[in-house]
Amino acid sequence: MPSKKALVRRPSPRLAEGLVTHIEREKVDADLAVEQWEGYVETLRAHGWETVEVDPADDCPDSVFVEDTVVMYKNVALITRPGAESRREETMGVEEAVARLGCSVNWIWDPGTLDGGDVLKIGDTIYVGRGGRTNAAGVQQLRAAFEPLGAQVVAVPVSRVLHLKSAVTALPDGTVIGHIPKVDRPSLFPRFLSVPEEAGSHVVLLGGGELLMAASAPKTAELLADLGFEPVLVDISEFEKLEGCVTCLSVRLRELYA
Repeated sequence: MPSKKALVRRPSPRLAEGLVTHIEREKVDADLAVEQWEGYVETLRAHGWETVEVDPADDCPDSVFVEDTVVMYKNVALITRPGAESRREETMGVEEAVARLGCSVNWIWDPGTLDGGDVLKIGDTIYVGRGGRTNAAGVQQLRAAFEPLGAQVVAVPVSRVLHLKSAVTALPDGTVIGHIPKVDRPSLFPRFLSVPEEAGSHVVLLGGGELLMAASAPKTAELLADLGFEPVLVDISEFEKLEGCVTCLSVRLRELYA
């Protein structure tokens, strides 16, 4: 039986100070962000996911983007070493949470850097974005951790967005979706579908054909519904101002051993 647990982490009161790399800074409404986060968590629960709250990291503005701190493969948790030094303290609470869930824990060590947002898993293929926050040593360590377990790690260049998953995610059938102007090399993916909006590039697979998506991508939602999927829309406008998307706000644990 696959597991349906999702790690989430409450936004820091300092959320508005979060890092912005590829977009202009906009004012973040911290109260609205908390409401949107609660709506996101509620949506996961409503679709059969058990949410596990990681202890908040109030001094870390970006800590709500919990996906960046750990990469899961089977029941192994690889604790990352974020490329932005200001984010490295975020990993501590996450390490405790995955250990409590019975995961086997590994780490990315100096000089490696790796952000979880740079990792896209499709079956046993793990795509890793080599770009702003993930370096070559981080890619090598990811390979060393997961290839012995049966994964095939494929490194792809990322230069137009913050993370690989800011550019592409995958549908339940393994088709990679992305907004062409933001994708460095669409040809590296065996099946690629171009979507009309940047925010439409991000889906979280809820199970069945249900796709958690941002409300800011209505045209993409329409396109995917027409292909027989069921978009489930959430408003995450305040997180989008910090280059966040639906994938960054949780870590889905699908293969925990009972």
